[in-house]
Amino acid sequence: MHFEKHVFICTNDKDAPKKCCGSGHGTELINAFKAAYAAAGNPGKIRIQRAGCLDFCGKGPAMVVYPEGVFYGNVQLEDVAELTQTHLVEGEIVTRLQIG
Repeated sequence: MHFEKHVFICTNDKDAPKKCCGSGHGTELINAFKAAYAAAGNPGKIRIQRAGCLDFCGKGPAMVVYPEGVFYGNVQLEDVAELTQTHLVEGEIVTRLQIG
C-alpha cells in the first residue's frame, strides 16, 4: 500500500439553508490537517485530501480515515491537533467525534 492512511475531508457545498461541509470550513480543515501532520514529522505516509459528499451533511464538517473506515463529524479547527496526534500518528480512534 502506498499510503498507511488516507484521509478524506468533505468540501461539498449545498444551497442554503442546507448544512454542508464546504461552507463549514472543509477546505480550512484540509490545510490545517496537512500542516499538523507535517509538523508531527510524518510527511509522505498519509494522504489528506478533499472529498465530495460523505453523506453526513447534518453532522458536518465530516471526514473519514481509511483503511479503518472511521468517520468523524462536527470536526472543528480546534480538533485538528487531537485527531492528528491520536488517530493519524498513534492509530487510536477519537470516540467523541466518531460518527456512523
